[in-house]
Amino acid sequence: MEGVTDLPFRRFIRELSKDKQPLFVSEFLSTGSSLFLTPINTRAIRFDKEEEPFCMQLFGHNAERLAAAALQAQELGAAFVELNAGCPAPKIANKGSGSGLLRDLPNLQKILQSMKTVLKVPLFLKSRLGWDENSIVINEVLEIAEGCGVEQLTLHGRTKVQGYKGLANWDAIGEIAAKAKIPIIGNGDIDSMEKALNAINLYGVKGVAIGRAVLRNPWIFAGTKKITALDACNAIFRYEKLLRADSLREGQIIGRLKQLSARLCLEFSPDFRLKVLRSESVCEILDNWGAQHRSRQAF
Repeated sequence: MEGVTDLPFRRFIRELSKDKQPLFVSEFLSTGSSLFLTPINTRAIRFDKEEEPFCMQLFGHNAERLAAAALQAQELGAAFVELNAGCPAPKIANKGSGSGLLRDLPNLQKILQSMKTVLKVPLFLKSRLGWDENSIVINEVLEIAEGCGVEQLTLHGRTKVQGYKGLANWDAIGEIAAKAKIPIIGNGDIDSMEKALNAINLYGVKGVAIGRAVLRNPWIFAGTKKITALDACNAIFRYEKLLRADSLREGQIIGRLKQLSARLCLEFSPDFRLKVLRSESVCEILDNWGAQHRSRQAF
C-alpha cells in the first residue's frame, strides 16, 4: 500500500508478528518516469534481509518501462516481481495503470510478456474482477496470465468502480481458484486469522493477501484477539521510534502516527480520536495516547 507499507511500517509489523511473519510486498513502485530509481522509488524499494524472500510491486502502462523496472528490481534483490493491475485510485487507473489495465487487455498481455522475458525470478500479477459489474474480465485476465507465464495471481474480489465499498465477492474468487492452473491468492475483507483460514478452506485459494486491515489490527498476523489499551499505546510509541530511526521528517512522522491512530482509535471514544487527529506535534500525539492509557485499562 502506497504511503503505508514502507520499511519502518514493515519493521513494526515484523516485531508484532513475532514468528508468524507474512510474505511482505513493497509499496507499489511507479514506472511512469524514464528513470525507475527516482528518489521516491529508491527509498521505497529498500528492504531488510529479515524480510526475504521479498516481493517488489510495480505499476504503469508502458511495457518497455515496466520490463526495464522489473529487471532492476530483480537486480536489487527482489525474489518476486508483481505487476499491479488492481489499484482503483483515479489518478492511477484513469491513466491506464493499475486497474486501468483491465480496460486494455492487449496492453496487459504485452506488459506481462515483456516483463516475463527479462525476469529470472517469478512474475506475479495482482488484479480485480474487472472495471465494473458490466465488464467482468477476470476469466480473460487469468487466461492471459497463465499464457504469459505468470506464476501467481492475487485477486481482489471487487471491481475498480466499487473501490473498497460493499463486500468482496469471494464466490467469484473461488470460481477462479477452481479453474486456475496457477496459485490464486484471495484478497478483500480479511481482517482476522479466522477469516483467512475460512477463505482458504471454503474457496480453494492458496493463501490470502491482507492490506487495509493491518492498520486496524497490526497484530493480525500473530493472531491476537484481544488488544489492551496498553498494547495500543505501546504500539504507537514503538512506531514513532521506528519512524524517527528511518530519518523521516517531523511532518511525515505526524502523518504516519495519525494514519495508524485513526484506526486504533476506533474502539475508543470519538472525542479521544478527534483529539489525536487534531494534534499538531509528535509530542502531543504521544501525550494524548499516554493520558488515554492512564485513564482506561482495556478496550
